[in-house]
Amino acid sequence: MPKSDFHEDDDDDDDDVVFLGSPAGGGVNSEDPSVPKPVEAQQRYRTLECRNFWRAGTYEVPSGPLHRARRAALESYDFDRARVHPKFLHSNATSHKWAFGAVAELLDNAVDEIHNGATFVKVDKINNLKDNSPVLLFQDDGGGMDPEGIRRCMSLGFSSKRLKTTIGQYGNGFKTSTMRLGADAIVFSRASRGSCVTLSIGLLSYTFLRRTLKDDIFVPMLDFQIINGQIIPLSSNSQDEWDSSLKTIIEWSPFSSKEELLLQFEDIGLHGTKVLIYNLWMNDDGLLELDFEDDEEDILLRDQAYSGGFSRSNKEIVHCHISYTLKYSLRAYASILYLRKFSSFQIILRGKPVEQVNLADEMKFMKTITYKPQVCKDAEDVSVRVTIGFAKEAPVLGIFGFNVYHKNRLIMPFWKVVQEGSSRGRCVIGVFEANFMEPAHDKQDFERTPLFIRLEAKLRQIVLDYWKHNCHLIGYQSYSTKTEKRKLKDSDKHSYEHSSKTQHKMPSVHVDGVTRLDEPSGQACAQYSIVEQSELGEDSEDIEIMDISDPTLIEKISEESIQLFMRRAELQLKTAQLKQTVEELEHELEEAKNRYSQLVADLETRRTQQVKK
Repeated sequence: MPKSDFHEDDDDDDDDVVFLGSPAGGGVNSEDPSVPKPVEAQQRYRTLECRNFWRAGTYEVPSGPLHRARRAALESYDFDRARVHPKFLHSNATSHKWAFGAVAELLDNAVDEIHNGATFVKVDKINNLKDNSPVLLFQDDGGGMDPEGIRRCMSLGFSSKRLKTTIGQYGNGFKTSTMRLGADAIVFSRASRGSCVTLSIGLLSYTFLRRTLKDDIFVPMLDFQIINGQIIPLSSNSQDEWDSSLKTIIEWSPFSSKEELLLQFEDIGLHGTKVLIYNLWMNDDGLLELDFEDDEEDILLRDQAYSGGFSRSNKEIVHCHISYTLKYSLRAYASILYLRKFSSFQIILRGKPVEQVNLADEMKFMKTITYKPQVCKDAEDVSVRVTIGFAKEAPVLGIFGFNVYHKNRLIMPFWKVVQEGSSRGRCVIGVFEANFMEPAHDKQDFERTPLFIRLEAKLRQIVLDYWKHNCHLIGYQSYSTKTEKRKLKDSDKHSYEHSSKTQHKMPSVHVDGVTRLDEPSGQACAQYSIVEQSELGEDSEDIEIMDISDPTLIEKISEESIQLFMRRAELQLKTAQLKQTVEELEHELEEAKNRYSQLVADLETRRTQQVKK
């Protein structure tokens, strides 16, 4: 978000957005028939006809006489101003293919406010006061935005962030992220600049622009100043324009009066910003993209859970790992979103702080490698420390990939630089910060430059070298052992072809008392023995000859071992459950016997009494 002080000249301001209630803007005519009345807004105009984000970008503005007259009236005072059609708000937001990428942009804005004193950012769900629909809330206690700052925030492509440590840089994140999550957003910001304390409100409403058939982006704004404890409206132009902005905001926001708007500043404190996103987008089934119901301490993303590609035995473990849960759990994604842990800042998701996770803490047999990329001829030398190791769950869980950060912010989670499905590189994970490259605008990828391609090739080499020298640590056959066994195989083959004595088989897996090939148990690698035919005897079972030169043999046996391991765990669990069931049935049987004995005794007593009578 825009920072505390702005020293740029006014000529640098973007003039492609009209702010209602600002010097550059024109107010909405309260008598304009195209602007719906409040009752109509609550019944018909409150939401869009289509609430699916990917289908909400198409609409046509009529070109009748009334519309042409209104356009001429607007252009009469501002004929040389560049125009931005409201469709651009939607098309601009399509850069975020993933909804959590938009959430991350808003978290970045709060993190960038740490140098202005921010200590937290809250992410939560509240209810729309008008229709009780869900509203997504972002709130921080940063420096806040003064009237000039909030207008720059609402402008397209303007960024006042000049520090090398700040994440934001394109001046587009607020607009793309809010419009990706919902059709409308309202911003409340309180700022203290010396002795001047201001309150500012801005409404960025795609619904308002579409329902009123605008062909230009208008942003209603309200400003107040606190003087001697009194909240005084600030109006740069006429009072009519200020009143028009207030009317528009009340009509198209979740609030019904100026008093309700001002109540939103009560929990902001001395300075800070609150963003409310409403009319949230829905999926093809008519359900909200964001799921607030299944987990009261999390925000989940529908339609993102993927269950393919795993065997049934290890699917449960995979689904619990952060490499999988980050796809649909905001708490999981936020936990790895920033590389370095905050010392005095918290992300509070639905009332509970997010516990940060560093991927390096999830490794075993960790190693640090220094990589020096060739950025350009005139650039300073760059050194990157790549931390690499096996996942703690190895070899049971075959996850792999690099978490790549830029300026402390996660850009690519679990980036796979080796071929998926190959045994080489299995379970190898890594983490590093790539400040020498520029991320894409949605901060979910890097630009595909020659520098990026060289990095990918280098990381692939790092992974394969690490695997070659360390795979034996998690139960795989080491490359040195493989080399020796190939030599042994060649020697045995030579002996088989030239010896006139007892013939020998090719290297076979010994059945009795010998470790399985590549069994992921941490024991020694598989042992082979050359068994003479005469020693087996006539009644001996045939032993399968295994070709250790098969490049897929290790992977096949390892996968089989993992499945057997998981199957064993499942059987142990079922055994325990069956044992408990048997104990319960035995207990019920004992109670039934007792009841039976009691009934027999009662029956005998009754017979005795009848005989006496």
